[in-house]
Amino acid sequence: MQIKQVDVAIIGGGPAGLSAAVSAKEQGAKDVLVIERDTVLGGILNQCIHAGFGLHTFGRELTGPEYAARYITQALERKIEYKLNTMVLSISKDKHITAVNREEGLIEIDARAIILTMGCRERSRGALNIPGYRPAGIYSAGTAQRLVNMEGFMPGRRVVILGSGDIGLIMARRMTLEGAKVLVVAELLPYSGGLKRNIVQCLNDFDIPLKLSHTVVNIEGKERVSGVTIAEVGPDRKPIPGTEIHYDCDTLLLSCGLIPENELSRGMGVEISPVTNGPVVDESLQTSIPGVFAAGNVLHVHDLVDYVSEEAAAAGRAAVRYLAQGETGERHEIPVTFEGGIRYTVPASIDPKLVQDDLVLRFRVGGVYKNKKIAVYRGTDCIYSRKRPVLAPGEMETVRLKAELLRGPGDAVTVTLEEG
Repeated sequence: MQIKQVDVAIIGGGPAGLSAAVSAKEQGAKDVLVIERDTVLGGILNQCIHAGFGLHTFGRELTGPEYAARYITQALERKIEYKLNTMVLSISKDKHITAVNREEGLIEIDARAIILTMGCRERSRGALNIPGYRPAGIYSAGTAQRLVNMEGFMPGRRVVILGSGDIGLIMARRMTLEGAKVLVVAELLPYSGGLKRNIVQCLNDFDIPLKLSHTVVNIEGKERVSGVTIAEVGPDRKPIPGTEIHYDCDTLLLSCGLIPENELSRGMGVEISPVTNGPVVDESLQTSIPGVFAAGNVLHVHDLVDYVSEEAAAAGRAAVRYLAQGETGERHEIPVTFEGGIRYTVPASIDPKLVQDDLVLRFRVGGVYKNKKIAVYRGTDCIYSRKRPVLAPGEMETVRLKAELLRGPGDAVTVTLEEG
């Protein structure tokens, strides 16, 4: 069997993979290969037919397929090679990829650099432990979105949604526009997991109630869902007896979070963050294995695809730098630490001398905070400060730091929230 040699192999042909491929090609990589398991490029954007994409990247509001089409066009113009219907089975530490498809059978690929852009998947019902039967009519919000937008099937007519993630909020609007009655969106936490604009545009504009601190305590129906009972939960997230509300419905949609798709990453020995479930990366988005980079939702779940594309383009540039320089010898890494309600940062460590342009720090908070100030310290010196009237877990925060600011004294960069 002939082993294919490539400069940069990109696992996943969604928005992150396409952006990384275009960026790597523009930086001078000769052989760039995108491997995608679906029948078309574009990833999840193909089923996101609502507007709201591209404002940052293209300066105008696009639908998901329009946004994907722009990147697919760029990839085709640059003659970037791609394989569709191709499943990557494993990746070894020395960057040897084993994949399979119908036309070629088993494929062996040796890559000089790899960019992981596999995206994320939905948390399933099995991970939620909802009591009751397992009838037809329970879907993840993404499955329902695919059925309605791509396959022309209507999952049901009377709908309850558990979880207020962005996909659940968007599907509340979509099902309403298709003639279904969305009875309620229940959220276990005391705050919504979605973007503020989605709560306004998808729930408030359609008079769909959002019940915070509520969860599903029972599902009724043997063949098909016939009803759902929700109840209020206390601070310990356990249902409060006597607060139950029953809804007659035929469909339950679950929008309970997204998990980065990192089976391949784990298989090759990449260090995974217990908070994000994505790889731990440095300032160039390189994982714990030299020459293996990660970007987009496989790294940490984003809220805007524009940031996915921006991050993946940075990974593409870093991969080409790696091809030119190889492993840069001794690194002088300092950790990026966080406190004051911040859950994680990407990157997790930096080598200040190797920061090329501005350093983009992204993070999420663990609760809703008001009138706070985001502060970044290099040692004891404050190098960045910005007031924020509201911070919420559903919205990712981005901090851009000038490279020269990172080269001061101190053995860590610390990101924190302070009183505004």
